[in-house]
Amino acid sequence: MGTTERRVAPGDGMTAPERERGRELGSDPDIPAGATPWQSEADGRGDGQGERGGGESRPYYRPLWIEEPARKRRLPDPVRTAAVRAVLITAVTLIQAMVAFLCTMAGSWLAFPMVLSSVTSTIVATWGVLDVWVTRQVWNQRNGVVSAPNSTARALRRERRRARRQERAAARTQERIRRRQGGAGQLSHP
Repeated sequence: MGTTERRVAPGDGMTAPERERGRELGSDPDIPAGATPWQSEADGRGDGQGERGGGESRPYYRPLWIEEPARKRRLPDPVRTAAVRAVLITAVTLIQAMVAFLCTMAGSWLAFPMVLSSVTSTIVATWGVLDVWVTRQVWNQRNGVVSAPNSTARALRRERRRARRQERAAARTQERIRRRQGGAGQLSHP
């Protein structure tokens, strides 16, 4: 293990990756105020020498972010499409409701048509949110591994396995017939 992986900062007893995880911009006690991220660590400590002992000093690069594994899997494409549609419809509905409210407060003639369109948009937005839920359920049942006795996914897999078995059995039968016949029935040999 190299020196960069197990380097311990003076006085705190933590390795560098542990310090990096909990640190925010400008909160590092080892870097003096006003120091730029490309100045060397040796300059920050003030000892004038790098870790290798010679007069060379290595620049200190502070990472912009730390990679973390995704907590959730990405939504399937049909579900994500329905979710985007629902968000857009809901945003338009909220804008219409706000315009209807402002027109009503101002006493504009546009208030009544806007209220009617807001009611219609609310119904459509409700449909959009339900569409996300239904699309997710359908996708899970068709493609997901659902451990329920009535899962469509399990039945589809069973049918595919049965079809593959039948294809293999038919291929074995044809091969057996060819072997029994040997060369009989062939007029010429290649």
